[in-house]
Amino acid sequence: MAEKRDYYEVLGVSKNATDDELKKAFRKLAKQYHPDLNPDNKEAEAKFKEVNEAYEVLSDKEKRAKYDQFGHAGVDPNFGAGAAGGGFGGFGDVGDIFESIFGGAFGGGFGGGQRRANPNAPRRGTDITTNIIIDFMDACKGKKVEVRTAQMQSCPDCHGTGAAPGTSVKTCPDCHGSGTVRTTQRTPFGSISSEKVCPRCGGKGQTVDSPCKKCNGAGRIRGSSTKTVEIPAGIDDGQTLRISGGGDMGTNGGPNGDLLLTVTVRPDPIFERDGFDIWTEIPITYTQAALGDEITVPTIDGKVKYNVSAGTQPATVFRLRGKGVTKLGSTSRGDHYVKVVVEVPRNLSREQENMLREFEKSLSGGNYQKRESFFDKLREKFK
Repeated sequence: MAEKRDYYEVLGVSKNATDDELKKAFRKLAKQYHPDLNPDNKEAEAKFKEVNEAYEVLSDKEKRAKYDQFGHAGVDPNFGAGAAGGGFGGFGDVGDIFESIFGGAFGGGFGGGQRRANPNAPRRGTDITTNIIIDFMDACKGKKVEVRTAQMQSCPDCHGTGAAPGTSVKTCPDCHGSGTVRTTQRTPFGSISSEKVCPRCGGKGQTVDSPCKKCNGAGRIRGSSTKTVEIPAGIDDGQTLRISGGGDMGTNGGPNGDLLLTVTVRPDPIFERDGFDIWTEIPITYTQAALGDEITVPTIDGKVKYNVSAGTQPATVFRLRGKGVTKLGSTSRGDHYVKVVVEVPRNLSREQENMLREFEKSLSGGNYQKRESFFDKLREKFK
C-alpha cells in the first residue's frame, strides 16, 4: 500500500491554515478532481478521494489536533483513533461545499441534494424576430398582411418522432427513460453518488435505432411558413407585435415560441403623426386669409370642408376633433390639427403691383393691429 501524503500537502496549505483557507483549498481541488468532471479518469478519482480524506480530518478541530500530534496514526482507525470508520463525521460541512460548487446535483451520498432538471421536460420553442414595412394609412386604419418567416417545424416524414418512417422510438435501456444515470464513488468515508446525463441517449430517455433521414433524427427541420397577421389600427412606427405561437416549434411537446413583428411605417407626404394626433399644413392665399373662405382639408377619413375666418393670420392652427388616429385598444381617436400657411403672391405684373400699392394706401392703422401694437411698444421703449 502506498504511503499516505501529508494532509496539509494534499490540500496545498500550511499547518497554520485557517478554517477559511482550508475550505477554499478544498473547494478548488474537489471541483478539479470530481468524477463528474473527469469521467473514467482513475487518477482524478484517486486524488478526489485523497482530497476528501484530508479535508475531513483537518476541518474537524479534534481530529486535526490528533493529526498534528500523532500524524496519520492519530486519525487512522487501524491505530484505534476511530476517525474514518463511521463515514464522514463532519460531513455536513463537506456536503454544503459540494452543493455550492455543483449546484446540489449529488445524490444519496451527500443527502438531500436536488436532482438535475428533467431532460425530457417540455421545452418552449425559440421566439422569432422579423420586421415589416407598411404604409402610413395602413398604420392608421389597420390591415391584414402576409408575413413569411423561417422557423423550426415538425419533420413531415417522421412527424416529430425522429424515427425513420415505419419505425419507432424506444425507451433507453440504460437510464430506463429518465435521461440520467447514477454513479457511485466509494471513498474511505462512505459512498458518494452523483447523476449525469445518460451517455447512451444523450439525456432524451429514448433511443432511435433508425433515425429519420430528412431530419437526422432531430424531429424538427428548418422550414418556412406564411402567416396572416392583423395589423391593428393605431400601430406606430417602431412598435412590435407579439404573435403567440408564431415562433419555432417546441421540443418534447413544449409550446411554440412567439413571432415578434416590428413595424416600420413609411412617412406620408401630407400627414405627420404625433402620438395619436395628426398634423397638416394647408397653404391659403392672401385674399382667402383676409376675406375668409371655405377650404378643403384632407384627413385620413377623406376630405372635409372648413371655413377659414376673415383676417386669419399666418401660422394659425385649428383643430378637427376626433379626426386623428384610433388609440390602440380603444374606440377613441386623436385629433387632426391644421396649420394655416398664408402664401404671398409672386411674379406680379406691373398692373398688379400698382393695384396693390393703391390698396395699401387705402388701409389704416386699424387694419394692421399687430403692426400697430409692435410700433407702439417700440416707441414706448425708445422715447
